Amino acid sequence: MRKKKIGYMGLSVLTTLALVACNSSGGTDGASPGDSASATKKGSEDKVKLEFWSVDRTDADYTREKIAKFQADNPGIEINYVIKTEEYNQAIDLAFASSQSPDIFRVKENTIQTFYKKGYLEPLDDYFNAEFKNKFTPLKDLNLFDGKMYSFPNYGYTMRLVYNVDLFEKAGIKNPPSTLQEMVETAKKLTAVGKADGAYGFALNFKSPASAFDRSARAIAELNGYGGYGFDFKTGRFDVSGFKPIVEAFRQMQVDGSTLPGMESLDIDPLRAQFAEGKIGMYISFSSEPGVYQNQFPAKIRWAAAQVPTFDGTARGASGFLGGQWLSISKNSKHKKEAAKFLNYMYGEQIMLDYHEKGFGISMVPSVLSKAKKADIKGFEFFVPTKYDGAWPIQPTVAVQGEKYQDAFFKYMLQGGDLNKIIADLNKRYNEALDKAIAAKEVDVKPDPSFDPKNLQNMLVK
Repeated sequence: MRKKKIGYMGLSVLTTLALVACNSSGGTDGASPGDSASATKKGSEDKVKLEFWSVDRTDADYTREKIAKFQADNPGIEINYVIKTEEYNQAIDLAFASSQSPDIFRVKENTIQTFYKKGYLEPLDDYFNAEFKNKFTPLKDLNLFDGKMYSFPNYGYTMRLVYNVDLFEKAGIKNPPSTLQEMVETAKKLTAVGKADGAYGFALNFKSPASAFDRSARAIAELNGYGGYGFDFKTGRFDVSGFKPIVEAFRQMQVDGSTLPGMESLDIDPLRAQFAEGKIGMYISFSSEPGVYQNQFPAKIRWAAAQVPTFDGTARGASGFLGGQWLSISKNSKHKKEAAKFLNYMYGEQIMLDYHEKGFGISMVPSVLSKAKKADIKGFEFFVPTKYDGAWPIQPTVAVQGEKYQDAFFKYMLQGGDLNKIIADLNKRYNEALDKAIAAKEVDVKPDPSFDPKNLQNMLVK
């Protein structure tokens, strides 16, 4: 049954989720004998230099702090920490194509499968002892491929509509919108009272349409029972028609003038900075936001968060909980043992506890959750998993020819057009790509007529 499979992937460890961490020991005692870094002179010219790439910005200062401690404790290893804010996947591809891949890099649920298939990842099993590995649950197609582990989980994310309480009160709005139509109307009212001060009702980080839609339309579609990446698990085919009412609502807010001007060139951190200043009424994002507004962009407004809206007020599915992997080692690294030592350090229990405590994400590690205490971080309570959060099965990754659905929908938002025609073209091209991938045995796709997205509810909570 699909439900059983999803449950396995679906993080039953979160059923007793607490909010934050308490003290425990970290350290580097999880590496197998002989996996310590080679003896090196302490001169900078003799250090082992590891390149570490990430796409995460919300935890950048925290990560730099931990890297500094690692380097102090391991003077023979130097970490060059690089945050790739633009076209991360393409940067990884180019790095491997030019034999300049990072030694360590961040992988996510929507990239690890592709990176694995391209041969970028080093299996981790032989670098860590049983005690270390037993802390983590192998998740098929998330960090476990063909019986080997390529990353270990740390944390995951829930998705919420984040809103400006002060602007809502100024507009006389008591509750966040629960339907798409209410979201459109709310955005218009917020803009009416805020525009004179440069505040608008809604915004998303459309500098990257894929990032914007994956953090917003995806969550709305899933809560309404549609695959958040346009895949129908019942039929085993792509069908992006579930995005239609969402894209129409986004388009209407744009036409109404309810969206922040210039958001088509807005990245997520500049968007957060604008929200913290009170210039945005609503946006949709991850459970990392409390940490952002406490540490990165201290909020000058009162804010809160709520479940994303549905089409008509009825939840027919569950908003997808994302996570299951974190750091991986390059297959091409010349310093894999040293890279494994760094991973062992970063996956130390104290670091993962602190990560959870500071609101960067919700821990997926049972030993961390068992020690976690209630957090004193504003807003984290809004992101705790509810019955409407669940882990969806993994959709196939295909190399579609032409425009991706996020780009096509974003263009429609700005320019209008025949949305039905756009959807038909997307379905045709995505399923052509799927058929090619199946024929090449790159994916194994089977319809599941029994799949019911409503069964994903109550997965993360009792």
